Amino acid sequence: MEKKFDHIDRALLRALQRDARLSQRDLADKVGLSQNACWRRLKTLYDSGLIEGHTVRLDPARLGLNLTVFVMIRTRHHSKEWLERFRGEVVAIANVIDFYRIAGDYDYMLKVVAEDMNAFDRVYQRLIEKVDLDTVTSYMTMESIADARDLPI
Repeated sequence: MEKKFDHIDRALLRALQRDARLSQRDLADKVGLSQNACWRRLKTLYDSGLIEGHTVRLDPARLGLNLTVFVMIRTRHHSKEWLERFRGEVVAIANVIDFYRIAGDYDYMLKVVAEDMNAFDRVYQRLIEKVDLDTVTSYMTMESIADARDLPI
């Protein structure tokens, strides 16, 4: 965002992170603005690209997605063509909910949700059959302690 945002913008963003369903009237009341001033601020935040839409957080366990796995990947390939193919294969797997290129001992990290170990194994098999990878290490989570937290603004 090119324009510096102030404490009111931050308050708006914090409130929306907690509950994006707030009406404009309730949001304006929370941050001490008139509805018109609130609307203008929100329009600026949207226009700047800082706000990228509205989403709903779902409870994975209630949807039967009881297993969360962090998959660490090391590769010998670093060409643009390989990366495009790899990226395409990974994002085509619906169970991969986060995907990062990282620094350190591994090159990529995926966050995968699945119903159980068998469902995760299907994801794993699909991943390794589509793209040549050097090392794939999976870490199964036992408990989510803090997940999908609000950004610290």
